[in-house]
Amino acid sequence: MPSAGLVPSRASRVVQLLASRAVQLLALSAMLAFFTAQLVGALTSIVPLLVVASAGGLALELFLQYKNPRLTAVLGKIRFDVTVRQLLRDALLLIGLFNSDDIGAGVSSPLTVALIAFYALHFACQAAAILVRRARQLPFVTRNVDASALRLTDAPPRILARRQSHRLLTFVVPATTGLLLTALTTDLVWGAVGVGLSIALMGGGCLYLASWLLPRKRAVGEQEALRWLDAWLAGYQPTVALYFSGGTTSAYQANMWLSTLSELDGKPLIVLRERFMVQKIAATDVPVLCIPRVTNMYALEDSTLRMMLHPANAAKTSQVLRIPTIKHAFINHGESDKLSSCNPYAKAYDEVWVAGPAARERYQLADIGVDDGDVVEVGRPQLSPIQAYAGPPSGAYTTVLYAPTWEGWDGNPGNTSVVLAGENIVRHLLADDSVRLLYKPHPMTGSQDPSAGAADQRIRAMIQEANTRRSGARPGPEAARELARRTAELDALTSKAFRVSADELERMRLQGAPDGDREAAVTEATEAWEAAYWASFPEWEHRIVIGARPAIFTCFNQADLLISDVSSVVSDWLYSDKPYAVANTSGMSEAEFRDSFPTVSAAAILAPDADTVPALLKAVRDPELDRFAEARAKLKERLLGPSDPPSIDRFNAAVRALCEQADARRVRMATRPAETPPGQLTEDGEPEPDTAADLGDTNTTDTEEVNV
Repeated sequence: MPSAGLVPSRASRVVQLLASRAVQLLALSAMLAFFTAQLVGALTSIVPLLVVASAGGLALELFLQYKNPRLTAVLGKIRFDVTVRQLLRDALLLIGLFNSDDIGAGVSSPLTVALIAFYALHFACQAAAILVRRARQLPFVTRNVDASALRLTDAPPRILARRQSHRLLTFVVPATTGLLLTALTTDLVWGAVGVGLSIALMGGGCLYLASWLLPRKRAVGEQEALRWLDAWLAGYQPTVALYFSGGTTSAYQANMWLSTLSELDGKPLIVLRERFMVQKIAATDVPVLCIPRVTNMYALEDSTLRMMLHPANAAKTSQVLRIPTIKHAFINHGESDKLSSCNPYAKAYDEVWVAGPAARERYQLADIGVDDGDVVEVGRPQLSPIQAYAGPPSGAYTTVLYAPTWEGWDGNPGNTSVVLAGENIVRHLLADDSVRLLYKPHPMTGSQDPSAGAADQRIRAMIQEANTRRSGARPGPEAARELARRTAELDALTSKAFRVSADELERMRLQGAPDGDREAAVTEATEAWEAAYWASFPEWEHRIVIGARPAIFTCFNQADLLISDVSSVVSDWLYSDKPYAVANTSGMSEAEFRDSFPTVSAAAILAPDADTVPALLKAVRDPELDRFAEARAKLKERLLGPSDPPSIDRFNAAVRALCEQADARRVRMATRPAETPPGQLTEDGEPEPDTAADLGDTNTTDTEEVNV
């Protein structure tokens, strides 16, 4: 049964939801009221009512479109979108002018024709916007590549090219204003001037937008762009690529490998499949190439690219596996004891690279068809930023990092502790006045199970409420200014400071070939930002850490204790040699839990009620009570492999070995006799002997073989 302390947070969420629905209902009701009043004013010739309703309706529409367009999104689902709504407003206004005894059809007809011309220009501008957007979409997207030969130009203003609703509502303001003044004064001049100004704005905007279709502003065509790509690949001569495809929240799976990729021998490359992912990839000097269409992927087949590293399984991975000239290694984005770390899809790759012996054993026990000879132990080279254990907490507070994983695809209730144990864990931690809690939920929490998302929100509310009960000295304003300054510096280096109207081509131009060692500058700026981030908060304040910054390894370095689930976070944490605990929400006994998941063998186990958290905190503060220290050291080597030779050296050696396999295959294919059928070579590259000839009967037919 939930504790009484959870009632306010649950009630608060309900209130927020009801408030959001109430605001949406209020906005839609106000819009309906304006339409109704405008209709009554138009039919009854009540000019003040018509004017107020028309002006109020347009003002409300402008406010919603610029401030909160989601409130009217439901109207678009029933095809009552912004264009239809504005057409209706203008039609009702014209009806009011027609019905006015002082104005009549003689004045209204020219205005009607002019307004029709305005809308014709609006639709022409929309057609031009579609043509411009198509013309500015190349078959690929690049980053860290000099692509100036593709005639990359700045994007047109966003209001013209991509904001149809904003364009219509902004440019129609003069027309509506003029028509309202005509209704009030019965003077045609106001309406003529207003509609004329709107026509000039829309016509001028349309012509200006269409100028991006001229040769001097237009990018090269698709075939010319693909020829440029072939030439660039031939000039750059990539050897190893990181291949990634995924959703908006999955970029971290690739980002964790960027530092390793940049240290590899040869010419590295990052290959993506989704256009939006180009800006999701963190700062790096490695060239980035996004190829959305599978038909264009085969440009890589004739390149010097010899192997690909795959940090995740994705639906589009099978498309690149068809390229026979490239070898493929699955490196995963983390290792854990969960079934997802031994996906049967892994046997589709040439090799599976793991950190240490434990993962090798895991694949063999899973019996999913991955041959032990195809498993290569390479360590975890990206863990080097994690600081080693420096003894028990020496300050006033013990920092605890609670980093639960998400609920997973299979619906297993033991995947995440958030639902069954999360609130209990946090409650016990918050009850200790000497604890500072860092809560970092998985970015996909709640994506499969709404109850996980609800529990996550309740945990956040508990932490925020606990902060209100704490007090103490806070850093001065200079700390906040320092953080803002470091944030601006880091944003500028990571190319996030684009103008609002920038599109793919403009960003490709701005993110051309790196000038100097930008990656080293980003590393330095990131370290400065992290120092400023932690210094900007008081030591006693609990933190909810979401987003890409600060990274989880930075949180590792701040924490004295990790509480997590069976996940790759645990394996990475072991690099620090610090104590950790794992929540057991699987329904197994502790003995079964330890036997089933080797990564928890050196952990303190927390039941769903988390009643052992106080004892766990005592063991963290007093090393003599820490009974898992020796076990952690042994498990670290079993999970992550030996420290000598360094992991990056082993990783590089594995890259070279797989590249050599790719080279050997290319040599065999190049020297194979032309008449030999594909796939009929021996391991030495020689054609297989003819079976019938070996039997001494070269004239044996299929029928004779069947008869025999």
